[in-house]
Amino acid sequence: MTKQLTETSKYLSYILRHEPQSIGLELDSEGWVDIDILINAAGKAGTALDRDLIQHVVDTSEKKRFTVSADGRRIRAAQGHTTAAVDIQHVAKTPPDVLYHGTATRFLESILAEGLRPGQRHHVHLSENVGTATEVGKRYGTPVILQVDAARLHQQGVVFFQADNGVWLVERVPAEFLAPVTN
Repeated sequence: MTKQLTETSKYLSYILRHEPQSIGLELDSEGWVDIDILINAAGKAGTALDRDLIQHVVDTSEKKRFTVSADGRRIRAAQGHTTAAVDIQHVAKTPPDVLYHGTATRFLESILAEGLRPGQRHHVHLSENVGTATEVGKRYGTPVILQVDAARLHQQGVVFFQADNGVWLVERVPAEFLAPVTN
């Protein structure tokens, strides 16, 4: 991904996940905003966007952070919102037996005592493979991977969702459902 695409992706993440009001935007309850309104608001705030650039970021992002509506008129972040106004109504789904969470070693003791909590986000994010979890963990320091007993957690009545980009979402994961993955 080029520098411009990376910067645009980070900008869209900031606006669509965390601070839409910083450029005068209001997302609907499902996180959607009209692309033309986004382009206009970003321009007024000093960031040049156009439909082609936005679509290129959406199409080429390995993490698939954004979703464009079927009619091509709106965009939203797939998950990771911290703004209270957004509460995407994902459909409940049965998870695979095992999921993974990547974090940094400095958080391990706390997580093993308290479990995984969403922090400022709406959900804890989980992945289906160790590789993705490792990449996530690297963002925060020396990575450690936690295996989540998703089947047992689901059997206990915990509801799982899957975002548009494949990330698994859950309200929280108690510590007894976690185990560090050893190499």
